Amino acid sequence: MQHEHRTAPPQESGLRDSGLPKGSDEFVEAFARGLAVIKAFGQSQGALTISEVAQRARLTRAGARRLLHTLVTLGYARTSGQRFELMPKVLELGFAYLSSLSLRELARPAIDEFVRRTGELCAVSVLEGNEIVYIARPELRSPLRRSLGIGERLPVHATSTGHVLLGSLEPAALEALLSQAPFERFTRHTRCEADELRAAVDKARRNGWALAAEELELGVTGLAVPVKDSAGAIVAAVTLSVNSARHSRKELLSSFLPQLLDVADQISRGLGALD
Repeated sequence: MQHEHRTAPPQESGLRDSGLPKGSDEFVEAFARGLAVIKAFGQSQGALTISEVAQRARLTRAGARRLLHTLVTLGYARTSGQRFELMPKVLELGFAYLSSLSLRELARPAIDEFVRRTGELCAVSVLEGNEIVYIARPELRSPLRRSLGIGERLPVHATSTGHVLLGSLEPAALEALLSQAPFERFTRHTRCEADELRAAVDKARRNGWALAAEELELGVTGLAVPVKDSAGAIVAAVTLSVNSARHSRKELLSSFLPQLLDVADQISRGLGALD
């Protein structure tokens, strides 16, 4: 017993060397070691022996063995001979994390990467009554910023985002909104009448995207695509806003649309949407 106190087990030394606190009522070392065992498999394409897991997780062989067999008992791993491998059930841990994220948290990495890659303004919005509401928008220096931030609102009828999001409404709800026409005119291109707005919504549903050129502001074109949940319902839209003089309609559809669809797909998959 004295020998055990003189030499700290490798797992304790490893955890403390990593800056983790000692075991207490607020930190469970055994749980941390279990997570280290699961992470050890991320460095391999196949099954691992107890010794290999122990080395990668910085545990004693005995500690790794106990934790591996615990995972087997719980259905998170399986063993064949002297080797262990994770089971698909371990993905539940990742799904639990994803399901806990808000739409905004899921969207930010995807839109941040889009902006980094293209240098163009991209945002995620949801529908609220007759308006769209920004819920995610990366920081970017742009002449099109118009000082809009999280929580800012725009009229649903005069934006490509609105045309996409209106496609989420049941027919009766859409007709109730259209009955409020004529809507406010912002430019000579604004769709103010019920028939032309209905046509824009129908087109967005068929195409899977919407484009609105200078309908809200002269010199600005918006391209929007839908974000869908696990039931396939439209819950948000990803929108690209560009200077109309810099980017033609052809360029928007040939170059930016595929990238925007990929961003929306990443967010949708995070919400559980099927491919």
